[in-house]
Amino acid sequence: MIPVSVENRNVRAPWMTVFILVAMFAVWILVQGGGFPTDERLLATTVCNFGMVPGEITHLATLGTAVPMGPGLDCVVDNERLNYLTPLLSLFLHGSWMHILGNALFLWIFGRAIEDVMGPMRFLGFYLLCGLAASAAQIVVNPSSPIPTVGASGAISGVMGAYLLLFPRVKVHEFFFFIIFFKIFRIPAWIVLLYWFGLQVLSGLPELHASGGEPTGGVAVWAHVGGFLTGFLLVKFFERADLVARRRVAFGEYGELAG
Repeated sequence: MIPVSVENRNVRAPWMTVFILVAMFAVWILVQGGGFPTDERLLATTVCNFGMVPGEITHLATLGTAVPMGPGLDCVVDNERLNYLTPLLSLFLHGSWMHILGNALFLWIFGRAIEDVMGPMRFLGFYLLCGLAASAAQIVVNPSSPIPTVGASGAISGVMGAYLLLFPRVKVHEFFFFIIFFKIFRIPAWIVLLYWFGLQVLSGLPELHASGGEPTGGVAVWAHVGGFLTGFLLVKFFERADLVARRRVAFGEYGELAG
């Protein structure tokens, strides 16, 4: 099932959420070349140079280790100072159109209400902090990994963790399809988000026991777990009481749509 919308409203326009989305797509198209066949080398180069490599940050990966990135393309472990900025830079990079579109969908669905209770600048700080915590979680699990990781999913996981705490009863519209059958289901957010979180943990368990501890299926699921828990635990420190009160006056506790 795929979430397509939520049943709550905002007092203010989510311009910081929009700004983050614009930044993500600007980097994807202008810096990474949009993943088009003519720019495959550019895509691999940006992932290699600006993606987070846990082993480069911990210095536990052997210098010169080559990770295949495509035909005739390898990403080589180095010791550049830029490596320490990659936990932040990698939050705005992606590996494919499906990757960025999926992240954009989840940020748009769950991010607007969280921004509404924090204000734009607090939301930006919260988003980046969750992303850095997600990167740290992946480093802890795979400290010697030479594989670059990219994507906003760790930060967005933090937004989802915040949503679970603040809006557990709000209905999420989930699109279900099977061959020719499709239907929209209205499911409480707490069920959707706890189910998603459980899948991340279960998917990551083999990674804890695998030799070398590389990401399962190429997905850094422990970054998702770390970001989600960070968002859940820290959201109350970032929300603004005046904005929460304004939402309650305008819409009620959860801001749910009528009907």
